[in-house]
Amino acid sequence: MQKYSGQKRMLVATDCIIFGFDGWNIKLLLVQRGLEPEKHKWSLMGGFIQPSESPDDAANRVLELRTGLKNVYMEQFQVFGQPGRDPVERTLSIAYFALIDIHQYEKQLSEEYHPEWFLLDEMPDLIFDHVEMVRLAKRQLRYKAALHPILFQLLPEKFTIPQLQALYEGVYQTKFDDRNFSRKLLSTGLLVKQPEKDKLSSKKGAFYYKLDQSHYEENFESFLNLVPNPEKFF
Repeated sequence: MQKYSGQKRMLVATDCIIFGFDGWNIKLLLVQRGLEPEKHKWSLMGGFIQPSESPDDAANRVLELRTGLKNVYMEQFQVFGQPGRDPVERTLSIAYFALIDIHQYEKQLSEEYHPEWFLLDEMPDLIFDHVEMVRLAKRQLRYKAALHPILFQLLPEKFTIPQLQALYEGVYQTKFDDRNFSRKLLSTGLLVKQPEKDKLSSKKGAFYYKLDQSHYEENFESFLNLVPNPEKFF
């Protein structure tokens, strides 16, 4: 078999950063590493790409192997390749991230690698450069949340403004002013008010809304106004 002369080989892996929303908080899924070095330490879901696999195929296989999760849409967002990032061998890692509804996938979780959801501000120490991976994945998630209706996919078809505010506060890890958030949200013109109210969350009740998908593309930039000091997050 022909090979390129004078070139050294290196390993290529994938790592999966899975954020989840439980209805009130954004969490990060972690597993316990199954091999040395750093065995049993908390880790992202990672593994090596096989010669017959594409990076996307490898990421999906690794995620299912480590957690049991299947059919999770993940986006490739960055390659991590500092020479000393893996103490065993020179390894590049292609990182993927996703934001999922925890309740939709909770029955799929397997126990082999002890997967566990952690609040973002209670994240344990992680192996190698995984803390940096999470930091950059959060930035990418916040950027996408400001420009695309991905957060609405985690809500029921009809939702209340407090529900949406809790989701935004989880993603951006900050507290929004209730009145200001509501005012900015309604000013987008992209929410359609429903006649019924949610009477479970408060005595007064909160009206349900739906996202107006038909006008989203022409007005999507209006959601940028929901984020205070966007330069802080991006």
